Formats: sequence, C-alpha cells, structure tokens
Amino acid sequence: MTKKNDLNEYQEYLEDSFLGSKGSQRLLPNTKMPETPMYANLARDLIEHFRLNEAKANQNLATFCTTQMEKQADELILNSLNTNAIDKSEYPKTSAMENSCISMIAHLWNVGDDKEIFKDFIGTSTVGSSEGCMLGGLALLKSWRKRAADVGIDVDNMKDHKPNLVIMSGYQVVWEKFCVYWDVELRSIPVSKDHMSLDTDSVMSYVDENTIGIVGVHGITYTGAVDDIQKLDELVSEYNKNSKLDLRIHVDAAFGGLFSPFMDGFKPWDFRLKNVVSINVSGHKYGMVYPGIGWVIWRENNLDLLPESMRFEVAYLGDKVDSIAINFSHSGAHIVAQYYNFIRFGFYGYKKIMEGVRKVSIALADEISSTGFFEIINDGSQLPIVCWKLNDEIKTDWSLYDLESVLAKHGWQVPAYPLPKNRENTTISRIVVRPSMTMTVCGDFIDDLKLSIKELETSRLVRPNQSII
Repeated sequence: MTKKNDLNEYQEYLEDSFLGSKGSQRLLPNTKMPETPMYANLARDLIEHFRLNEAKANQNLATFCTTQMEKQADELILNSLNTNAIDKSEYPKTSAMENSCISMIAHLWNVGDDKEIFKDFIGTSTVGSSEGCMLGGLALLKSWRKRAADVGIDVDNMKDHKPNLVIMSGYQVVWEKFCVYWDVELRSIPVSKDHMSLDTDSVMSYVDENTIGIVGVHGITYTGAVDDIQKLDELVSEYNKNSKLDLRIHVDAAFGGLFSPFMDGFKPWDFRLKNVVSINVSGHKYGMVYPGIGWVIWRENNLDLLPESMRFEVAYLGDKVDSIAINFSHSGAHIVAQYYNFIRFGFYGYKKIMEGVRKVSIALADEISSTGFFEIINDGSQLPIVCWKLNDEIKTDWSLYDLESVLAKHGWQVPAYPLPKNRENTTISRIVVRPSMTMTVCGDFIDDLKLSIKELETSRLVRPNQSII
C-alpha cells in the first residue's frame, strides 16, 4: 500500500489541471502577486471556475455590445491581438483596413458617392463611441473658439462667453464628461411625456453666440427613441441666416449609426443634412464587433471642421497622415474584426441581419404586451429596443425592480431604471435586441418572463413598515 508521504511524488501530475492541484485548494490571489508560478492549464482552469458566477453574455439583455461573433472572426481577432493600431508604419495593413472601414461607413452615411477619404472627408477609429463623442465635441469647441475670435468675441472672457453645448437630457454620460473636462456649459433640454427625444419646439431657445454646437442623438440609450435631426437641421439653417457664427450639429449615432442605414422608417439624419458636420458610432453595437471599437467621421477634411490643433502627423508608407484619436497603444484586432464583418456580410447581409433583429424586436414587444401587466414605451419597430412600464390600470404588489431580481434568477439581465430628469418618477425596463437574440432566444425569455410574473404574483412581498398578516 502506498504511504501518504509517497503521494507527494505524484503531485506534479495533478498540477496541470485543477483536479487535485494545490491551487484548487486555495483562494485565488487578489491583493498581491503570488511568489511562485503555476501551470498554464491550471491558471486558465482556475480563472474559468472563478468566472462561473458571472452572467452569461448572451443572456445580458441590457447591453448594447456584441456578445457573439463568428469563429472565423474570433480567429482573426486572436491572430491580430499582438498588433498596435497606433503604429501605422509598422502595421500598414491594419491602417489600410481602418481607412477602408472609415470610407465604407462615410458612404453609408451619404457623404457623397464621389467623395474620397482624406481628399474630401476624414475620420478615425476610436476605442468605443465615447471617444468619438469626445473628439466630435472637441472639434466643435476648437472650431467655435477660432471662429468666435475672428468675429470679435472675447473667448477668454469665460464670464460672458463661456462655451455651451446643447443636447436633450437623455444623453450618454460621455457628454457630461466632455463638458466637465473642457469647461463647457452643458445645456440639457428636459424630456416630457410629449417629447421623449429632442424637443424641437424649444431647442433654439437654448442657443446663443456661445453655443459650440447642438448634439442630435440617433438612438437614445434610455428608450431607443431618435431625435428629429432633419427638423433640427431646418431650424439651424434658419438660425444661421442671421447669425454671426454658423451653428453646427454633431450626431451621436452610437446606437443607430450602423442599424438605420440598412433599414427603412428613418428620416434623414446623416450627411444628407447640410449642418451635420460630424457623426460618431459604436462598431461594437450594430457593427457587430466585440466591445472596444468606435468610429467618428467629419464630412469635410478641412481645418474649419477638424482644427489643426487636433491633427498630429505620423509616417505612413513613406507619406504623412493625420493621427486624430485620443487613445494611444491598443490592439488592431477590433479594426480587423470590423473590416471582416463589412466584407463578410456586405450591405445586403447587414440588411438581412437587421431585418431579423427588427422582426424579433416587434415579436418581443407583442409578447410582453400580451401579458397585460405592462405598457409598451418603445415597441422596437424603429430602433431595436423594447421598453415598458407597469400598466397603471393593474395594481401589483411588485415593481419592475422586483421583476429584474426574479429574472436574474433565470440568468436574464434586464435592467429597471428611472427615466431622465422631469420623468424620473417613471420607471421602465429595457431589452436591447442584438443580432444574437434569435427568435428562439426570444421565446425562451418570454417563457421565463411569464414564470417570473407568476412567482411575483403568488409571493408575499414585505415592504418597509409592513407586516405579514
């Protein structure tokens, strides 16, 4: 019989897997780096087990971000993770794919069939659309400062001429960050029951000579509504007839910018409108790339729209090109993945995918409505977000926050949250329908939703200052 001490001789044979390993019998390090190494397979297995308590990405119905790509895309990403997108001279093919993506997106946004990148328009990849917002805002600010100074405005007098930015109150937090970072006044237009997007009846009352621009949102995070940017463009055109400074529009199309070009039902919102000077989008939303990629494009490559102070020359294939992005070293893998999607699916492929997304959105809204417990706020027939609130005509002892908790037990992440200022007393739930949410997944969710409602209806919730009778 083998003695206990002799078993130590065979320990090494267990260290390549978590079964029987010393590492599996200890807490994973979380404060200090361990002194000794471990086998690669063991490290991987322990981390995978640590992640078991994490939500399944495809059941996260709250996120806009892509959670699933084709295995061929995964392979390309893995093979290009070691490239540095910033180093255009060392990785010229990655840079070439970046420029191709910019050009493809610009033409989706109707920059003009005869227009060419760098010659006519300019743009850059970003690490998500928030960087794109930041760059678009900076361009508005720097351009305003120069143009305002040229017409005699004392731009250094922050008391009388502090720059301001106008946007509806359901903005993404990056716009608040932009205004704080660069000392810009944020003028937010409140939402109301009648105006869940930009209130075009009042927007121009927020504008003065210190306004660097108006941000139109093509896909509001809270509800999926879209601003009427066509109407906004008309108002800005009328304003500019008598203004010393032309007012400009930046479109935050993080959500809708790679959905609506393939679908009907949208008013013009892009470079077809003469006052839209720049647009940003998330590649990791309906561009269908994993999180970490965005794009921003200016309709004209000139120093008026994109000031010289934002351009930094870098060598590229024996020539000089402008480097615009804020971020520095980051992998080129996401650029490669975006290019893969564009050439893999093409316009028709994206169109068919987005048509499927809309079909699922509408079916989901119909099923949620059919329960009788909810009032649909957005039915997904435009941008693919389904939002709902509790039906005021039905009295329940539970809230949408309770529903969120019960759904989480089934693995589904469905957020409940208040609407922006002026509607903060209204709580809604939201599902973002992504391409990976097939009709089968939709049906599975509806089954669990009905089970969750039944559980809530038959349970006895105890509120503060209440007692069980």
